[in-house]
Amino acid sequence: MAKRDFSVGMLISTYNWPQALEVIFQSILQQTQLPDEILIADDGSRADTTQLINRYRKIFKVPVKHAWHEDAGFRKGIILNKAVKLSTSDYIIEIDGDIVLHRRFIEDHIRVAERGYFVQGSRAMVGEAATQEILSGKGARHRVGFFTRGIRNRFNALRLPVLSWLIRANPYGSDNTKACNLAFWREDFIAINGYNNLFFGWGSEDCEFAARLINAGVLKKRLKLAAVCFHLHHEYNSKSQFAVNGQRYSDTKSSKMVFCPDGYAEV
Repeated sequence: MAKRDFSVGMLISTYNWPQALEVIFQSILQQTQLPDEILIADDGSRADTTQLINRYRKIFKVPVKHAWHEDAGFRKGIILNKAVKLSTSDYIIEIDGDIVLHRRFIEDHIRVAERGYFVQGSRAMVGEAATQEILSGKGARHRVGFFTRGIRNRFNALRLPVLSWLIRANPYGSDNTKACNLAFWREDFIAINGYNNLFFGWGSEDCEFAARLINAGVLKKRLKLAAVCFHLHHEYNSKSQFAVNGQRYSDTKSSKMVFCPDGYAEV
């Protein structure tokens, strides 16, 4: 168990996939170290997601806080800001609503947390057939691991934390940031005004967020061979706003912007 003197929140974004969210909840229950709170950033899901969350509120020994807004398209940045507003934790570990956790996921993130850094982890991709088995409950429903059939890029499913320090990445690089496995200090999040609310549709909101952290002097720490997680197969969101969002991200990098004018403080 990793030692810590800070509180930890688990931030999960979700949208109309309660079956996957339940698998995530089960993988959190199996953690060697539990978070101090669970934050659900719900981008307008139907009532069945709320019902699931309320059921698991009775199971978890920590608070489960649910931020929700009406379904008006992909507004992930806004709902993430609303969820973080509910948080009292010092450190936040963020995943997407299609990510299943290795049982030492939170422990590994706690172990590498360091002031002045945010952490970018990896994900192993689960194929369509294996995803359906996990969601349907066939076999060991919530036990996904290195030897699970149907995993692509299997190296990312390997946990060897004693060797994780050997894999380095550019601490000033934001291009490959993925919010499916990300961790940051809440005070750093607030200092840059969180996620940029001007991003609509899929694409680049996580990279732009990371770029502003880096512009503020918070460096990226790449985490491999630890904090392992598994990405369930699904159809991808529309990329109709990808070019617009990509330009907004490029503008943030070129201007060295730190504080976005419409973000955490505005929700």
